[in-house]
Amino acid sequence: MNTLSKALPSTPLNVSSGSSLDLSQETLGPRQNHLLASLPYSELSLWEHELELVDLKLGQILCEPGIKHTHVIFPTTAIVSLLYMTQEGTSSEIAVVGNDGVVGVSVFMGGNETPNQAMVQSAGQGYRLRTQAAKNAVNRDGPLLHMLLRYTQAMITQISQTAVCNRHHSIDQQLCRRLLVGLDRLPADDLVMTQELLASLLGVRRESVTTAALKLQEAGVIHYCRGHITVLNRKSLEHRCCECYAMVKKEQNRLMPAVHQYLPSSYRSATAMEL
Repeated sequence: MNTLSKALPSTPLNVSSGSSLDLSQETLGPRQNHLLASLPYSELSLWEHELELVDLKLGQILCEPGIKHTHVIFPTTAIVSLLYMTQEGTSSEIAVVGNDGVVGVSVFMGGNETPNQAMVQSAGQGYRLRTQAAKNAVNRDGPLLHMLLRYTQAMITQISQTAVCNRHHSIDQQLCRRLLVGLDRLPADDLVMTQELLASLLGVRRESVTTAALKLQEAGVIHYCRGHITVLNRKSLEHRCCECYAMVKKEQNRLMPAVHQYLPSSYRSATAMEL
């Protein structure tokens, strides 16, 4: 078992509670995923019947390094971490996929497998599509292919900026960025993340995360209790963050304006931050 698996909270996050969210799930279906929602009806209707609703459990491994994908997954209420695993068993998060994206982009690019692991970091639901069905949809050279090419470029930006952030910015700034990334993909201001999990995602010592989180709590930016983080002042969190967060959001907005309109107002406002 790698260090990230050990750091996962013991109880999964249920992000599908509440009547308004349940109604959204029932009426929007796959269109809760912003990539799918941005597709023309004429495109999505061709293969929407092949999408299968699945529960994504906390800590579930969706793909392993070097193993071919059997499905691609469009998360709706779950969040998935893309991780690089070292030979020693340690890990570091290189990208995050939520209702803004898809897990298994290598399938669309013809690679079929990746050197990274995909693990469910926040439990919820998503829709999966068989690999062959995904390839058939892309091979029609329609709106899905062009959207995925732009999404892949946005993902490259996220991975590159994460690498820069982990190398050049303080633990305090990295923590703020990671909390904002999680908030953007959830319907509320609450995150279920232990300090040990955050340390594993950032690839740093747990004590460093504890110190950084304590600063935020003392400043009234967050409230932390037993693995539950509530963001009390998002504006202050954005102000304390490095430029990496806004840079990625700006690039996503530039590349995928059709997807951008489906994001929460708090998520869209981040792109207006001056770099």
